Amino acid sequence: MSNDFLGFGLGLRTDHFHDVLETKPKNIDWFEIISENFMVDGGKPKYYLHAIREHYPMVMHGVSMSLGSTDPLDMDYMKRLKQLHDELQPEWLSDHLCWTGINGINTHDLLPVPYTEEALDLMVERIKQAQDYMGRQILLENPSSYISFDESAIPEWEFLSELTQRADCHILFDVNNIYVSARNHGFDPLEYIKKTPVDRVKQFHLAGHTDYGDYIIDTHDHDVPDPVWELYKEALLHFGPVSTMIERDGNIPPFEDLRGELQIARRIANETLNPEQLKPRYQEAV
Repeated sequence: MSNDFLGFGLGLRTDHFHDVLETKPKNIDWFEIISENFMVDGGKPKYYLHAIREHYPMVMHGVSMSLGSTDPLDMDYMKRLKQLHDELQPEWLSDHLCWTGINGINTHDLLPVPYTEEALDLMVERIKQAQDYMGRQILLENPSSYISFDESAIPEWEFLSELTQRADCHILFDVNNIYVSARNHGFDPLEYIKKTPVDRVKQFHLAGHTDYGDYIIDTHDHDVPDPVWELYKEALLHFGPVSTMIERDGNIPPFEDLRGELQIARRIANETLNPEQLKPRYQEAV
């Protein structure tokens, strides 16, 4: 059986390109990139991307596949995505359980879908189409959301589980998103964790958010807060060792600060699971 556990990684952001190349830290096992930031020919970002790729495993995370839209798949986008994928040879690539536009207009927002049988059928076919084109399975991330549809008849965790089983794809399990949506919609995040199939989850996201009291916005501009760390521990207990990374997209701190935050994730995992379960794939290969 293959070991998909990559260890503990960070989202690669422009602010830290120099730090990564100069220090080549050994306590970061891999990096995740935002695919759309590199879907261009040449340029300085691509230079740094390939220079860093020489030293670290990478995964690709996208925000524009729009798998929940009724528009046809944007094949120009898919072509550029595949080109980057073939250049980078990532461990895997992911996108979101959402839609981002309609009638050819990209809103650049990750919009929620109604959890209905009709939406399920639509998304299964679109994920299969995307996977056929890319020539591999993809990961789908659970969204953070602030509204819900009156038409929704299926709990999100059941929709996501059914979707990934029928489309034969995997799950990027965003622990912060579950905390955010649970607070905004009033569901139990532990029920979400316990009812998500273990064999489909291949990656965790951890991030911070902005808490306005009555609601939470998934801003990715704060450290991971204690309630998300607590949910992370529950996720480890349920899913076992899963490749874990810290996402930060705003109020970017010094690289050392993010490395320190990643070590908190590593410590929690070591305290929760048998350390023998936490040997990353590429450490085993050395």
